[in-house]
Amino acid sequence: MSEVSSGYEGKRILVTGGTGSFGHTVVEKLLAQGAEQIRILSRDEAKQDLMRHEIGDPRLRFYVGDIRDYHSVERAVRDVDFVFHAAALKQVPSCEFFPTEAMKTNIIGSENVVRASDNAGVTSVVCLSTDKAVYPVNAMGMSKAMMEKVAQSHGLNNPNAATTVSCVRYGNVMYSRGSVIPLFIRQIKAGKDLTVTNPDMTRFMMSLADSVDLVDFAFHNANQGDLFIRKARACTVGDLAQATVNLFRASSSIHVIGTRHAEKLSEALATREELSRARDMGDYFRIQADKRDLNYSVYFEEGDVVQAEYSDYDSHTVPRMSVSEVEDLLLTLPEVRRELTAAGLSYNKRLVDQ
Repeated sequence: MSEVSSGYEGKRILVTGGTGSFGHTVVEKLLAQGAEQIRILSRDEAKQDLMRHEIGDPRLRFYVGDIRDYHSVERAVRDVDFVFHAAALKQVPSCEFFPTEAMKTNIIGSENVVRASDNAGVTSVVCLSTDKAVYPVNAMGMSKAMMEKVAQSHGLNNPNAATTVSCVRYGNVMYSRGSVIPLFIRQIKAGKDLTVTNPDMTRFMMSLADSVDLVDFAFHNANQGDLFIRKARACTVGDLAQATVNLFRASSSIHVIGTRHAEKLSEALATREELSRARDMGDYFRIQADKRDLNYSVYFEEGDVVQAEYSDYDSHTVPRMSVSEVEDLLLTLPEVRRELTAAGLSYNKRLVDQ
């Protein structure tokens, strides 16, 4: 994880949906950087209690509530400096079956977070989005795309607002809840074949540490309505499965089970239209909000000739990792190293050789 500039010392921070994988990682980082208080707003009191005992820091405050309820957010955000908005419905299949629930949480809930933060005088809000919001074909991606529009509309409708609202967008976060990597490892430990939906499917891969760094970068660099993406490498799901088998020296085969509800063969982190107005910031792209007003002649008479010069930032077209490179990436994950150690497998020489 990269070094982070100062800015959290003595601050109060709210993390919505903070009991998840991202929440744990960002909370530990913020505590280490001197935050005065970190509030966790979520619905699951059991996960809150587990997190309370695992971290054991008195600077943590837990709020049982739901972002769908404005008053829950209003109570939690009072006297807060910064907000990390991570609460969401994230599973593609469940959102397909219950799209209205995805709408209530990912769109209406996000509106509640933005509005309550603005009313409370929060300095900065960063909303976490996903590559599935780009050219969305499923309810989860559609609701996240609308969440981004909710965040950007704050600045469009309140150009002089004191609260800066921005978004970050990233691909698959390795070893987060719902990640396929823990599933692969469980299947290997049980002596089973690895189940893969489509081995040719490509995905951007990012560690939890990288996802936290992306949010941190947004906090320190965002202007109103900005959207940030971190440049990421991609691989096929088949190569990811094979790399896991190789690291654990398993004899498991790969069993193709077919694409799940509304899955795409590839994902994009940014569209060609967004890249035409993006700023390259090294490891990151800053995509500024489209700030044209409701003068429709601008849309129909002027247009943007630059867009044709760009391609989408897609997992099928960016440089693709080899199986060996995926193995090296997996070894950067402490969870994978712990599993290898528990299985009595050595990886130290490989890390030294890198």
